[in-house]
Amino acid sequence: MLKVLPGIILSLMIAILAVYIESILPGHYIGSTVIAMFLGILFRTVYYDEDRLQEGVQYASKKILKGAIILLGASLNFSIILEVGSQTLLVLVFTLLTAFGGGYLLGRLFNINWKLSNMIAAGTAICGGSAIAALAPVIEAEDSDVSYAISSTFLFDVLMIVLYPIIGTLLSLSDTFFGYWAGTSINDTSSVVAASFAFSEVAGEVATMVKLTRTLAIIPTVLIFSTIYYRKKREQPHLRKARVSLSGLVPWFIIIFVLMALFNSVGVISPEVSGGMKTVSRFLMVVALAAIGLKTNISVFIKTGFKPFIHGFILSSLVVVVSYIVVFFVIG
Repeated sequence: MLKVLPGIILSLMIAILAVYIESILPGHYIGSTVIAMFLGILFRTVYYDEDRLQEGVQYASKKILKGAIILLGASLNFSIILEVGSQTLLVLVFTLLTAFGGGYLLGRLFNINWKLSNMIAAGTAICGGSAIAALAPVIEAEDSDVSYAISSTFLFDVLMIVLYPIIGTLLSLSDTFFGYWAGTSINDTSSVVAASFAFSEVAGEVATMVKLTRTLAIIPTVLIFSTIYYRKKREQPHLRKARVSLSGLVPWFIIIFVLMALFNSVGVISPEVSGGMKTVSRFLMVVALAAIGLKTNISVFIKTGFKPFIHGFILSSLVVVVSYIVVFFVIG
């Protein structure tokens, strides 16, 4: 146990620093998870004692991340679907299909490994870093791929925070239209809030509600990819005759994650406890992303090249256009 302490403590310190930096930045445009990841990468580049830190950093990036995902479930509530209605769901279906369908085609076009390609798609389709972090342990993604996926979606989000209010004003969009458009096409929750409230108070409220509904897509996404990954592993010669088990098909922490969402939806978890779990989940995710940053060698970024960034940019642009078109016909 003592061997893991140095790495966990360092990840924890970076996470605390990231939360502080986010709190003092104007507008809260950059989430603490992204800040923590980049601080981790920076720290590793400057100094990293692998013998002392590796075990703790590994623990934080895997075990603590799974704990954060479990607690995230307590903040998800299926009843919100009833509040936003079928119009929102129709827009979300089109944007999700665009993200994952387009992500598959672009991944093949740019010859990007399927794990990285689908993490970029998940981040674009659902909620940026949270979706990527939730999907990563399910498909056993490389930490460098996790960092790359989060980086690519983050850069597009920063651009959208600036451009969305300007475009909305130029096109004379209504508050409701803008809220639906921003809520279904901007990746990270903090970016949705920043862009939509910059347009108007009403747009911000609509976008936040739509975004919360979109976040629920994490649940079917991790379950589907858990099944896909299990089948891919079963294709390996030494595993073909292995017996099918629920734990192999769906990781244990995803089962608990879904159960937490169900408990929260039916009222077993009180709003106060749910809010507390959400706060703890967010911080644990910051700690885990700090650890993932510490495990990411910048040379891997250079070796991978710019194709994943181009992949993410094109995919996000497609979602923006499709979302606008569908909202135009559905909301008017």
